[in-house]
Amino acid sequence: MQTIIERYQQRIDEYKHKLSRIQQRIYRIGTIRLLLFVAGVAGAIYFRHEGWTVVLPIILVCLIPFLILMKVHDRLFYAKDFIHKLIEINENELAAIDYRTDCFDGGKDFQDPSHAYSYDLDLFGERSLFQYTNRTSTYFGRKRLAEWFTCPLDKKDAIERRQEAVRELTPQLDFRQEFEATGMVYKGKLSDGENLLRWAQAGTEFRHSRLFRFFCIFFPGLNLLFLALGIADILSFNWLTGSFILCLLVSIGLQKKITLFQISYEDKLAILGSYIRQMKLMETLHPESEVLKACCMRLNNGKEPASTAIAQLSKEMNALNQRNNILAYIVLNGFLFWEVRQVMRIEQWKERHAASLPTWLDAIGEMDALCSLATFAYNHPDYTWPVPTEQPFTFCADRMGHPLIHRDRCVRNGIRMEKRPYFIIITGANMAGKSTYLRTVGVNYLLASIGAPVCADRMTFYPAHMVTSLRTTDSLNDNESYFFAELKRLKEIIDRLNTGEELFIILDEILKGTNSVDKQKGSLSLIKQFIHLQANGIIATHDLQLGSLADLYPDNIRNYRFEATIANNELTFSYHMQEGVAQNMNACFLMKKMGIFVED
Repeated sequence: MQTIIERYQQRIDEYKHKLSRIQQRIYRIGTIRLLLFVAGVAGAIYFRHEGWTVVLPIILVCLIPFLILMKVHDRLFYAKDFIHKLIEINENELAAIDYRTDCFDGGKDFQDPSHAYSYDLDLFGERSLFQYTNRTSTYFGRKRLAEWFTCPLDKKDAIERRQEAVRELTPQLDFRQEFEATGMVYKGKLSDGENLLRWAQAGTEFRHSRLFRFFCIFFPGLNLLFLALGIADILSFNWLTGSFILCLLVSIGLQKKITLFQISYEDKLAILGSYIRQMKLMETLHPESEVLKACCMRLNNGKEPASTAIAQLSKEMNALNQRNNILAYIVLNGFLFWEVRQVMRIEQWKERHAASLPTWLDAIGEMDALCSLATFAYNHPDYTWPVPTEQPFTFCADRMGHPLIHRDRCVRNGIRMEKRPYFIIITGANMAGKSTYLRTVGVNYLLASIGAPVCADRMTFYPAHMVTSLRTTDSLNDNESYFFAELKRLKEIIDRLNTGEELFIILDEILKGTNSVDKQKGSLSLIKQFIHLQANGIIATHDLQLGSLADLYPDNIRNYRFEATIANNELTFSYHMQEGVAQNMNACFLMKKMGIFVED
């Protein structure tokens, strides 16, 4: 871990040095541009009496390098922003290694209490697993990573292929950080990606208009005819002048519509501008893993590479921007009805490439999400790559810990399930570690299923569908009690098992919302039903009576416990899981400790 910290710090120092050099160049070029401008103005004023033969060369000598340096200046400003982002990325990674994740997006909008497990396992929101792993810089990558968290893989081959891709990207620190920084430089809105897809699916207006198509042929043809007749001295050139003015007036009448078109497309081009740089980065990769190859190949699914196609759109848009030059506007539109023709060329690009655009953006999103998992793997060299198996139901892990608990305080425990059906029943005192253990199991099982490394020394697992009930909430809007909400979740589990679906079930304190006798009877019946339906899972409870089920199902149920120790009027916890049913409880002790009277 110290090596990784030193590596990030080294990169910060290197990028700060580069940033200093770029800022010096920006200052020097800015000074030279100012001098050229002053020299051009001063020269034009001083030699104004010499005529244009002297003044014009002076202006050109100053103007041409001024314009060239302006483009260089723009590139340097982009480079400065890019280096700033690289510094920010490495500083954020140092913070993440120290478990400070406020600088990352937690995906709060993905929170869903009705989801099978995401709300119980704190996958989204502040200090969540998503926030800890998310390094995406695009709308599509963020959405894809959230989908992986909520809909993990359930096939051994698919998991192994994604693991291979993540492993290949893990040591490629330069590529991953440049990909992330490129997305971060674009200062857009989260909704831009969705707007881009809607734009791609929308139809074109000018190319589908018969009137506009007619004008594009009629006006240039008419001008050409009158020009030829004028040269042949058959008609006066006044006819060409009239045709020119008519063409120009029609173009002016369409100016508002074309301006709206220009604004819309420039907005989309600004979004695509950030993606084209990421596409070019992906084109420099020479992947070996199957998933990465397929991802990069999707950028070449059209008639030409994605970056080339988008560069062509940029070229067409730059040509349309000539309309901002009043002289070019008058000449080109008066003779060629050029503005509408250029708009139709841009719409032709859209018709040609719009169908490929979602595929290109999907490829960028997948690469973005894969880079997040690769960064997670890079930051945790002590984590292990879990081994998926097709043997149901297998879930074995040694020294498994929760990724969000500080490495210096994390107490690790194992798990062993090697048959179906099989349940682990965990008993123990309050605050002894039962709920933390359940979340540790759930989070690592999920990480394994999405192709990421896990916080364990070793893990073998069968990828079933995970479902939990750890934090069921009531709903005032639906007039739904806490107890009824829990029953709905349990009914959902039973229904899915009845359809033959393979589930891995994690429950914390079944039927918390009813009295103890009713709760015990219902809990015993539920676990028996789970065994009958060939299910696997873990159940934590304060009800020691559930430990007796191991006597009825000695091959299918195993008891484990988290104990609390009371010595010298002090309560201590080891947080180490042991076999058997819990012996010590601490509720009354804690009540007395807090000054609440408890009758002996």
